[in-house]
Amino acid sequence: MKKIEAIIRPGKLEAVKEALGTFGIKGMTVTEVIGCGHQKGKTETYRGTEFTIDLLPKVKLEIVLADKWVSEVVRTIVTAARTGEIGDGKIFVCPVEDVARIRTGENGEEVL
Repeated sequence: MKKIEAIIRPGKLEAVKEALGTFGIKGMTVTEVIGCGHQKGKTETYRGTEFTIDLLPKVKLEIVLADKWVSEVVRTIVTAARTGEIGDGKIFVCPVEDVARIRTGENGEEVL
């Protein structure tokens, strides 16, 4: 099993959710986050004072799935989230040793 963590633009969340839904993804965790990277923030003026916002709002998706689906799901997220501009985000893929369903105590890939 693998865990996919995708950091994307907030405005692309609906498009990514739709794309994953057509792919058959049953569940995911979505978190509002802030961060910085190559985009390096932006400079704004407020009441005549210039300041830099270097932590920008993003959305983090977390999905755990079987190994055989990882490359297709990553490709689906990339296609739905891409604008071609700096700040589109990143996708991380990490191994998952086990998963357990709290309600029943079941564990392993079948609880996904």
